[in-house]
Amino acid sequence: MINKNELQHLQKALNILEEGFADLPEFTPEFEEDAVATVLSEVATRMQDNYPYYHPLYAGQMLKPPHPVARMAYALSLWINPNNHALDGGRASSAMEKECIVEIGRMFGWHKPLGHLTGGGTMANLEALWVAGKMQPGKRVIASEQAHYTHSRITDVLGIPFTAVPVDEYGRMDTGALESLLREGDVGTVVVTMGNTGLGSVDPLPEVLKLRQEYDFRIHADAAYGGYFGLAGNLDAVTTESYADLTNVDSIVIDPHKHGLQPYGCGCVLFKDAAVGSLYKHGSPYTYFSSAELHLGEISLECSRPGASAVALWATQRLLPLEENGEFAAALGRSIAAARLFHDKLSASEHFVPLMPPELDIVVYAVKAGDTHAASIKARELFTNAAEKGLHLALMELPTSLAANWLHDIEATTETVSCLRSVLMKPEHEDWCDRIVTLLEECVN
Repeated sequence: MINKNELQHLQKALNILEEGFADLPEFTPEFEEDAVATVLSEVATRMQDNYPYYHPLYAGQMLKPPHPVARMAYALSLWINPNNHALDGGRASSAMEKECIVEIGRMFGWHKPLGHLTGGGTMANLEALWVAGKMQPGKRVIASEQAHYTHSRITDVLGIPFTAVPVDEYGRMDTGALESLLREGDVGTVVVTMGNTGLGSVDPLPEVLKLRQEYDFRIHADAAYGGYFGLAGNLDAVTTESYADLTNVDSIVIDPHKHGLQPYGCGCVLFKDAAVGSLYKHGSPYTYFSSAELHLGEISLECSRPGASAVALWATQRLLPLEENGEFAAALGRSIAAARLFHDKLSASEHFVPLMPPELDIVVYAVKAGDTHAASIKARELFTNAAEKGLHLALMELPTSLAANWLHDIEATTETVSCLRSVLMKPEHEDWCDRIVTLLEECVN
């Protein structure tokens, strides 16, 4: 769990940081060290009450450990505690953030995007939909039924009408149903999800782009979960085409605190047209007095934002560049390979029925039973039994109408069915698939 060398590297970096302020008069903040040690011991004990998110036997929710360089860079920055709202509060970290935005934009084929980091995907999507509402006032936002619930919640906050579109058997947006809504003439924005958080399904962006040729609407890509997978070299052909078309959308959200190896919270919003920055104008009389250079707070709905997130992300992208065929991309490919291997092994089992083949690194599966009611009971029992053996999964409640496309020998007796869901987002999961399936077999027995 902890590599003690991290602390040594952090100490060396802190010494270098301190050298930058050596010309100041001596000043060392003091604190009651014994009292702090007591409290930290209590914190460490309390934090034991967590699932082992960092371990390959945690194969449940989308919780990926930060890279060590991100942890250390984040901690290092806290001795400065920069605020990336105005340049006065975080000169170095603001510059680092701008460099990160350029690199992330380049990943999508954008060379001069307007963008910044946020506290997470929810805030990033809020900004994207706020801009969309300004650009298409009074018009509806459309997202799939498997899109993140944040879109219906955010549009409610913004006072924008929202409609959910049905999905096909693969959990992707049904473009036929979408076109029916577009014909009504009041749709301003279509949210395309690049890897929904439930199933890992990628909406058919090429088909949505074709519809945009006939109907007037913006396209916002919610790539909070799956945005980085365009770098992987082993996506299937259909998914690859969708990722290639991201360059043609109007806005993109991506979460570095998911597959970008960052601590929470670190989201990112990008706009293809930098002119939308004019929508953020405000009249603060004091915040931006130190420089005529662009302050990140001038293009953000959030005010104070942690510069630590930018420092950690910059360090990670410096170590692991966002490039095809690189080390970072190879790790993403291993996660996809792990999900495919896991799906194949479940397909060969007499106890499990996997749903749609994984597009990314998420696998959803049911426990075999006579009907969906019994399958749900077995799934919940397995969830508990597995945890007792150190294997941590996630439960997911799916509409039976969607799951039934894959549960051919399980009678549909309930409106929903409880399934198990494993997010194999650690590259090491590829090496642990056999052990995970063996534990599953033991638990179901």
